[in-house]
Amino acid sequence: MERKHRQRDVFIRRLKEARQRLGISQAAVGIAAAINPEGASTRFNRYEKGVYEPDMETAGRIADVLNVPLPWLFAEDENLAELILNFAALPPDFQHQLLETSRKMVNELPDDDA
Repeated sequence: MERKHRQRDVFIRRLKEARQRLGISQAAVGIAAAINPEGASTRFNRYEKGVYEPDMETAGRIADVLNVPLPWLFAEDENLAELILNFAALPPDFQHQLLETSRKMVNELPDDDA
């Protein structure tokens, strides 16, 4: 129960942060994410306040409108959140290079059993 509450707080904070960074209204995000235009502002406001939680399909559309990867909205760790944004900003060949580098780094970690 506590983790769900913490996860919701992360989602709420990131949702608001991404929207404010773009300088767009709650209604504009809601309408662009195909939320019912008559209630888009109210619905999105309730997402940002944690009263309602969007389903994953809606969360994905909201992430697209906010130009952020969906996993970023849920990343609790700030380093991971930054890595997600940075990875998404890279062209595909750089993404592949970063992925290969991270695999090598993980494979070079010392075993805990040694």
